[in-house]
Amino acid sequence: MSVIAEFYAAAAGPDAAGAARSALHEQVAWSVCHPVNDLSGPDAVLTEFMLPLRAALPDLERRPFIEIPGQYQGEQWVAGAGYFCGTFLAPLFGIPPTGRALYLRYSELVRLENGRIIQCYLFPDFLDAMHQAGVYPLRPALGHPGLVMPPATLDGLCGEDTDPAYSASSVQLVMDMLDCLRRYDGRDLESMDLETYWHPDFMWYGPGGIGTTRGIAGFRAHHQGPFLRSFPDRDVDHHACTVACGDYVATGGWPHMHGTHSGGGWLGLPPSGEHLALRVMDIWRRQGNRLKENWVAIDIPHMLAQMGLDVFAEMKAQIK
Repeated sequence: MSVIAEFYAAAAGPDAAGAARSALHEQVAWSVCHPVNDLSGPDAVLTEFMLPLRAALPDLERRPFIEIPGQYQGEQWVAGAGYFCGTFLAPLFGIPPTGRALYLRYSELVRLENGRIIQCYLFPDFLDAMHQAGVYPLRPALGHPGLVMPPATLDGLCGEDTDPAYSASSVQLVMDMLDCLRRYDGRDLESMDLETYWHPDFMWYGPGGIGTTRGIAGFRAHHQGPFLRSFPDRDVDHHACTVACGDYVATGGWPHMHGTHSGGGWLGLPPSGEHLALRVMDIWRRQGNRLKENWVAIDIPHMLAQMGLDVFAEMKAQIK
């Protein structure tokens, strides 16, 4: 069991404080989607994130379906995705409990040092949790809003990288594809030749608020078109890390992208004119010489807060 899995398993038990001291570096930087944001030190991680999560889901279980270990610039990282599962019995950062099972989707980038967690970027999908609780305050997602699937090949728990050269070629495929996305001419989505890099049946597993899309046409209709019309100058400006293992590649940052909200339509919202920092994480799975699946995490509540929209306040107003 990895130190990450050990931490969550132990923190769900009676000695959460001991689990935090054992698994977390004393200078750990732990960043969670809005409204939690940036935490420093094991005590803050425990009191401001872990204990509220455990109170909401007393039978908390972490179920990863992707884990990618790797080295980036001499540092040890693990990227992953999966679900926190449990019976939703108490409010979760204001989201009302249902008394039913909750599948809280997560993505994460974790940096290890001497066997302990020293940095973590964690993306719980709070918007999707609102949807499951029946208090989703935005317009319906254009994509499919249901549970996100694990890899079609069911081999996302990667273990040791046995072919670093092949993993490096997977990274190059992703980087070439990202360069393709930067070739948007501001008018025609087909100015980006995604057909060169994406499988015809490509699956894009977007976050709550956007949903899952299938194929290049579905991606353009249900995410890329509305997003680029709203953020025409978007670009990547920071990598926390890029890790790869075999067919899998993960990258992201806190923030990872920036863009000016100068157009309308994304999430059905009018332009705010604000220049936003986007916390984003992606995991890709390669199939042959093309990309077949992409799990995408975006801290949308944080984006909305920068636009002047408090999605948690909107949720509370809807409940009232």
